[in-house]
Amino acid sequence: MARKLISFDWAMKKLLRSKANFDILEGFLSELLKETIQILAILESEGNQENCQDKFNCIDLKVKNHKNEVIIVEVRYERQFDYLQRVVFGTDKSITGYLQQGDLYSDVVRVISVNILCFDLSQGEDYVYHGLTHFKDLRRHDMLQLSENEQALYQKNQLQELFPEYYLIRLNNFDDITEDKLDEWVYFLKNGEIKADFKAKGIKKAQQALDILQLSDKEYQSYAHYQDNLHYQASMMESSYTIGMLKGIRKGREEGIKENVRKE
Repeated sequence: MARKLISFDWAMKKLLRSKANFDILEGFLSELLKETIQILAILESEGNQENCQDKFNCIDLKVKNHKNEVIIVEVRYERQFDYLQRVVFGTDKSITGYLQQGDLYSDVVRVISVNILCFDLSQGEDYVYHGLTHFKDLRRHDMLQLSENEQALYQKNQLQELFPEYYLIRLNNFDDITEDKLDEWVYFLKNGEIKADFKAKGIKKAQQALDILQLSDKEYQSYAHYQDNLHYQASMMESSYTIGMLKGIRKGREEGIKENVRKE
């Protein structure tokens, strides 16, 4: 029987900020982005708060890929429904926060937003979606490309590399069938469990570092409080939804009665 592991969202706030555990996030990002990722630093930002009462969990990372490109990666674990515009707001803040006064616009770094969603978002059958920015000709439908001079200036081959890109991991749509190493990570993110035969990069380290039995008494109390708070938030959301639905039904009945009275 697999040992119980700490939820990934709480680990992002606490354990994964330690340099000793960077290889866990590096493994996850490497499997997702299909390239070797090295974390250089955790950035100071509003998203990197450690208050367990925060409504969202975010860790902003300065990373380097196999091309030695420096990239800003936001990893967010979300439980909120007003979310898509928050994604746009977050990437904008990352871009402006990293650019120093006097820097050229050509110094704007590439930003990748990785969003782990444990609620139903939009419509779609799959569970991992990737968003890029493209410019298409309205008449001929060809794609706008960088010129040779622009490629030399930006050190990029594709125009889409200049703009933020987004990954949406919809945990509720995952059917728990693991077909590749990324699926092993998604299985863990959804179920808090790592199977013995999983081989994804960084996942064995996650199994060791996120074992709930490894927590100190203080960490365990903090984790338990965090879980209780999540249950409370879920209960409040359900209560609000139920009350709203009942009010709607009652209002509909009252309007129906008034309409019948007028007809009589």
